[in-house]
Amino acid sequence: MLRALEDAMPATRPFRFAAVVRQAGSAKEWAEKVRRLEDSGFDAVLVPDHLVGPRFAPVAALTAAACATTRLRVGTLVFANDFRHPAVLAKEAATLDVLSDGRLDLGLGTGWMAADYTAAGLRFDPPGVRVDRLAEAVAVLRGLWADGPFTFHGRHYRITGLDQQPKPVQRPYPRLLLGGGGPRMLGLAARHADVINLGMRVRADGTGPDGADGGLAAFLAKIDVVRRAAGPRFERIELGTSVLQAGARRKRAAWSAADDSGQAETPQVLLGTAADMIAKLRHWRDEHRVSYFVLHDERDLPAFTPVVEALAGGT
Repeated sequence: MLRALEDAMPATRPFRFAAVVRQAGSAKEWAEKVRRLEDSGFDAVLVPDHLVGPRFAPVAALTAAACATTRLRVGTLVFANDFRHPAVLAKEAATLDVLSDGRLDLGLGTGWMAADYTAAGLRFDPPGVRVDRLAEAVAVLRGLWADGPFTFHGRHYRITGLDQQPKPVQRPYPRLLLGGGGPRMLGLAARHADVINLGMRVRADGTGPDGADGGLAAFLAKIDVVRRAAGPRFERIELGTSVLQAGARRKRAAWSAADDSGQAETPQVLLGTAADMIAKLRHWRDEHRVSYFVLHDERDLPAFTPVVEALAGGT
């Protein structure tokens, strides 16, 4: 009887860890950074996608990272859909998946930072339009990664008999990470993502996170939104979030739009010793199924790396 109960219980999901790395002073320094992540037990290096600020361009940076490592997955947090037609991104992503031997984690979002759009002269549509366009982009990406020619006639994109080569190494397609905090974005992620990065809702004007969406209750509510929208596929989704503070509290970096002021009770803020952080991560993994943690700021690597070394790949 006891064995039957144990067999019926879901297996404990292993921890996975990623770090966002934005730039380096040279190719050598970049390679050294990503190799240190790999050696420390991190599962992935992620690069953001903004037109303003001190950040590498994702595709070139991730190609170099893939060439410098053997196990580390490479990905984005996240590609801004509005910056590239999905047919262009599908080609770039498939190439990167081949060059990394199938190690691509494709993070994709609507694009949200108004400063990017203003500086580049891009039209900044309302959130609902951008989410609808992202939904079509996901369909286009997966259609172009499938075998044979693909045709798609949507409101935002039209593809006619396009058969792109190469196809990704990962079949049927690379792992898709969608991040967000609003209900429409979380619903889209619940239906399509392999990994969901839970965050705060962004203001409609693109100036930053909506502080009214912070705190423990709001974070738990997002998990419930995903659970309801995902239905039976919820058990296959990997829930994650960004760790905005680790170890000792620091003043927010000038380049960062993240708001951790009300997030102390959530897994986005991990303060104290390595043992304290490990205990909090285990609580969120065991009680709420949040198992994929992304370090937001390289400054916190010295404090967070011992946590990764202790938990990487384990239960």
